[in-house]
Amino acid sequence: MEYKFEVNNNEYLPLREVVFNNLRNAILKGQLKPGERLLENQLAEKLGVSRTPVREALRMLEQENLVELIPRRGAQVLDISADDIKNILEIRSALEVLSIRHACHNMSAEDIEELKKYNAIFEKAFEEKNYEEVATSDEKFHDVLFRSTGNSKLVSIINNLQTQVYRYRMAYLEVYETKTAVINHHRNIIQAVEKHDDVMGANVMEEHISHQTQVILQSLKS
Repeated sequence: MEYKFEVNNNEYLPLREVVFNNLRNAILKGQLKPGERLLENQLAEKLGVSRTPVREALRMLEQENLVELIPRRGAQVLDISADDIKNILEIRSALEVLSIRHACHNMSAEDIEELKKYNAIFEKAFEEKNYEEVATSDEKFHDVLFRSTGNSKLVSIINNLQTQVYRYRMAYLEVYETKTAVINHHRNIIQAVEKHDDVMGANVMEEHISHQTQVILQSLKS
């Protein structure tokens, strides 16, 4: 089996972290597909390492719900059902609403400027149809909101949920009808934070995640 994903090395990280980062990125970008088997020998050869860091990385990926380790069969990229996605996004919606309520009261002027900076990058990337940059800047935009809550446990839980549906978000962002809706959502989120209006912020965030859920589920049917 030949794996087709880019390998990026970092001499300052332990080998298991290097392997983990490469496999994680390949899964999130869809270079390793749901259900695809992950064979230790071939991965070790592809990455230029022994089987030990590959095995350790696969266990780490299992903890992030990206890989499934099956007894006597090995590892494979975890596939997520439509119901799983719906449930994950339902939980995420509740947590994101909580985070923006906090953000509307706690966010500093510097944080708001950072929010605007990432949104400008986000909109520019959308215009250029650079969807990887769209996804990256969107993640950073939301990270500013999460960080402003001051609740590290909340941030950790949301990040884990984001990771599980990231590959499906890429498909969501590439849907043409998504562009106007998501840009308006982001602009309204910024407006709510600037006004310290947590009711407006909560309403916009609920609409934002609901729209994302509908488009992702529709994309799975096509």
